[in-house]
Amino acid sequence: MSAPVNLSKGQQISLSKSDGSTLTAVRMGLGWQSAPRKGLFAKLAGRGEIDLDASAVLFAGSEPVDVVFFQHLVSDDGSVRHTGDNLVGGAGQGGDDETILVDLARVPVHVDRIVFTVNSFTGQTFAEVQNAFCRLVDEQTGQELARYTLTGGGDHTAQIMAKVQRGDGGWQLKAIGEPASGRTFQDLMPSIAAHL
Repeated sequence: MSAPVNLSKGQQISLSKSDGSTLTAVRMGLGWQSAPRKGLFAKLAGRGEIDLDASAVLFAGSEPVDVVFFQHLVSDDGSVRHTGDNLVGGAGQGGDDETILVDLARVPVHVDRIVFTVNSFTGQTFAEVQNAFCRLVDEQTGQELARYTLTGGGDHTAQIMAKVQRGDGGWQLKAIGEPASGRTFQDLMPSIAAHL
């Protein structure tokens, strides 16, 4: 079993398995915790709850054709499924707080890329988030294929995480890791368009 790839920004990996077979189903997991607050009022204020949301936007070329997020949990064709909204993070203490399952074999043939995004619905910046990560898992075996760590904080409220793109030899994963601003996936559409 090969170790997961720690993705760096812009890195691309193939989603074909080491034995030459192709992946049929992947899960994008998102996990995070609120960073402890510092300063005089930290004890009074306690930890601020942070609601990060994972979304998957399905594209045919540069045209968005469907989206899976907390208000639309299953794509119209049934190939992409969100397991449900987590409003505070930290549930798994290192595990996935939100997941999106993609049945690659069932993705309609006209959909050639799926872009995964993360946004802070509650509006906190990533400077207030700790231990945040996005990972891709082979749904059949449970093996973690790739992990992208949301480090560095910063004053942005969203991230264009990664995209899976259909190619001649099957699906490819590209880590994008591009900071963006927005509370919903709709706010991120101009930023997403730059990465298609």
